[in-house]
Amino acid sequence: MNEKIGSYRWTICSLIFFATTINYLDRAVMSYVKPYLATAFGWNPIEEVTNYSNIEVAFKLAYAIGMLFAGRIIDKLGTRIGYALATCLWSISAVLHGFATGTMGFGIARLFLGVTEAGNFPAAIKATAEWFPKKERALATGIFNSGSNIGAIIAPLSVPWIAHTYGWQWAFIITGALGFVWLILWFIYYEIPAKQQRLSDAEYDYIHSDKQTESVEKTESVSWIKLLGFKQTWAFALGKLITDPIWWFYLFWLPDFLSKQYHLSGDELILPSAVVYIISSFGSIGGGWLPMRLINNGWMVFKARKTSMLIYAILVIPIVFAQLLGDINMWLAVMVIGLATAAHQAWSANIFSTVSDMFPKNATGSVTGIGGMFGGLGGILLTLLVQKRLFVYYESINQIQTGYYIMFIICGAAYLTGWLIMHLLVPKMKPVTL
Repeated sequence: MNEKIGSYRWTICSLIFFATTINYLDRAVMSYVKPYLATAFGWNPIEEVTNYSNIEVAFKLAYAIGMLFAGRIIDKLGTRIGYALATCLWSISAVLHGFATGTMGFGIARLFLGVTEAGNFPAAIKATAEWFPKKERALATGIFNSGSNIGAIIAPLSVPWIAHTYGWQWAFIITGALGFVWLILWFIYYEIPAKQQRLSDAEYDYIHSDKQTESVEKTESVSWIKLLGFKQTWAFALGKLITDPIWWFYLFWLPDFLSKQYHLSGDELILPSAVVYIISSFGSIGGGWLPMRLINNGWMVFKARKTSMLIYAILVIPIVFAQLLGDINMWLAVMVIGLATAAHQAWSANIFSTVSDMFPKNATGSVTGIGGMFGGLGGILLTLLVQKRLFVYYESINQIQTGYYIMFIICGAAYLTGWLIMHLLVPKMKPVTL
């Protein structure tokens, strides 16, 4: 089929994939240089944990706020300029981490990174809505979203070595500079379909083949107040509020769990961390393939989307046994956590696609931003109400182990809860007419 209609849209998908990879690589660097930061900034063991948690909360707060405004700005500026601006700014902030000389300066750089990195997903979802018909959007989203796994894989494979060889500062500078390479490719290859000369007429017609596709590619944005009046907005936002914090938990605390539970350090963390995120990549792509297959078999879009999301929610449940299995063998825990992260990424590919399923293209950035803000706030609440209580104020190893056990129960229950709430709010995911 691609030979007949063309495949330039997948070039666009690959650009978004690499941007997402860089986005997650930049935010993951801190997890693997924590010991270097403690030495450089003179943190004692208690400060190492508290300062790390506080900086994490600051990043999430900035990310949540940035998400709200990023979606709005990208809807106004358009995908080409909006995505480029976000990438340029977060790359600058990533590099600035390497010039911090104290906790305060590092925290400010982290705040700036959170605000600017928030532009990635609103821009990515908007670009996907512009370049793919509905039946392919979950697959395209799953592919570009797998970049978050690749970034998380590259981090343990590269950051510890860079930090050890050249110093922790260069870990931030080198990874941050990758965004500027991406910017060159973006301006060469990206334009909306109506202006893209490399796009064939057949592929243009295929991209716009949905019955409810807008006849014109509108650029005017829609107010937050108007969007918040729709149940569809709240379904997406509450789904993100409940499930996004679980991914934040994996991203920021997996190295700590492996270190505390199995006494791993340095290079020993590389393989199990990488395995978790490699498994996640398969989930991200497979999670987008399943609903496309169901739609091609005649299923309604909303039914295919919701059925797939229910399956992924159920696949997360075994993580409640991660710590018990880990007592038998560490790799059993790694595999169960990998299954859960894969299911999350499959879920994520589809929950993002619900935005373009239910909203016209000129509102996708804003709605994605609103949902991203709720997801960031959920991550902050989880950190403040659970993680800090479990991992900061407890001192004995038994209490730390209990804390992780509770966290895995929360992880296992989150997705079914999110699915039920979304189902009650939008049973058939009826498209919004603005």
